[in-house]
Amino acid sequence: MSLPSAIRQFVPLVIGLVIGGAGAVMFQQSLPGAEGSPEQRAAKLELDLKNAQNRIAALEAADPRAARRKNGRTLADGARSIAEDFKEGRPVTPDDVLRATQPVFRDLAPIFDRMRVVQQRADIDRMTGELARKYDLTQPQQESLKKWFEAKAEENAKRWTDIVTQDGITTEDMARAMKDLRPDDGLDAFMEKNLTGSKLTSFQADRMTERVERVQQDADARTQRLDNIVQLDDAQRDQVFGIMARGSRDYDPAMKLEGGSGEIGNTSGRTSQEAMLSVLRPDQREKLEAEKQSRRDKAARDLEAMGLSLPPDWDPLSEDFDEL
Repeated sequence: MSLPSAIRQFVPLVIGLVIGGAGAVMFQQSLPGAEGSPEQRAAKLELDLKNAQNRIAALEAADPRAARRKNGRTLADGARSIAEDFKEGRPVTPDDVLRATQPVFRDLAPIFDRMRVVQQRADIDRMTGELARKYDLTQPQQESLKKWFEAKAEENAKRWTDIVTQDGITTEDMARAMKDLRPDDGLDAFMEKNLTGSKLTSFQADRMTERVERVQQDADARTQRLDNIVQLDDAQRDQVFGIMARGSRDYDPAMKLEGGSGEIGNTSGRTSQEAMLSVLRPDQREKLEAEKQSRRDKAARDLEAMGLSLPPDWDPLSEDFDEL
């Protein structure tokens, strides 16, 4: 997920759910139009802010204990700070918007937890039914499995809340957390306690096949994306494929993968991106650096269209070439 894409998901969600129409109007109307100076936009934002602050004050007055957090800042404080930054011409990043909305977002976290659990009920029924059919589970086993999935959903909901309400959270952290939280993490250990004999053997073989496919597909896709940029030779493709495969959270040394003709060695304590760079020639590194700058420039233009600035430390290659 690219940074602008993540922002389009998270910023409107946070603003819309937390401060409602007032916040949405405030930020939408601050976006740059086809014409108009930054000063004109700042003046309009300041007017919108006055209206929004009245709405925000009403929300905070309804629950004064929830209005302030351990850092002493309220939603109104954050909105005011962002408006002042716009007015003074200081850069405002998506992370600034996220941090400004966190005080009330924390208050609504229990609601979001329940929303996630409700949304996962259909998936729980589907996964339970599929496993019951494939491995001929008894009724007590099905009920036990469904309870396990429900407990896992609760656990993931709590983990999500802990992530998005922690100090210093960024939009990239949120995007990464969405990928990290899986409904079937830990399923292998649960099923090993409930299956025996051929059923257990079949389950373990099927799970390994699923993981192999995930690793294979991801490594193939990442290798191809790099090849499109720097034009890898055959030996480099094999090396890069192995690096990307090992960087997957699903990777197991026992896996038999297609796509590389040699053994998949370790990365000697380096990140996937560092190991990948060590494989490239100087001219290929130059091409990759040019692509990196091109992505940063495009992301900066996309954010500018939303009235925001690009975080200075954002790495546009991290999504393609860092560990999953």
